[in-house]
Amino acid sequence: MKPIKFLALAVPAILLTTGLSAGKASAQLYNPPTLGSEEVSDTLTISDIPTGFGGFAKDYIVNLEAGDQITIDAISSDFDTLVTLMDENGVTVSENDDGPDGSTNSLLFARISEGGKYTIRVRSYAGEGAGPFTIKFARLRPI
Repeated sequence: MKPIKFLALAVPAILLTTGLSAGKASAQLYNPPTLGSEEVSDTLTISDIPTGFGGFAKDYIVNLEAGDQITIDAISSDFDTLVTLMDENGVTVSENDDGPDGSTNSLLFARISEGGKYTIRVRSYAGEGAGPFTIKFARLRPI
């Protein structure tokens, strides 16, 4: 038996014996929560998404409409936050490291040109640090 054929048979068998289907296994791998206009407290840990820069990231999904003006505030006293807004294709729309107050917290403003599902990613600057953080997402209202 060739190794590839063995793996093709072994992986589904392992999933079934552990009580996981392929669909459940993939859903457990990446299923970020959806945010409304709210504040969320969370913790960045080594169990989160590896960034490839030695650190980890946590993602949140937001549904935005064309013309939305938003703010994303990421606050932590344990690490230097970096917040990124990405479109449905994973392309960075906007990113912020340090807010205008001179702290290591992040404050991002963005005007959305195309509606859709966006990802907010919170990670530590240069992959250094982890711990508790708060993320605040808000849609700005026109005056």
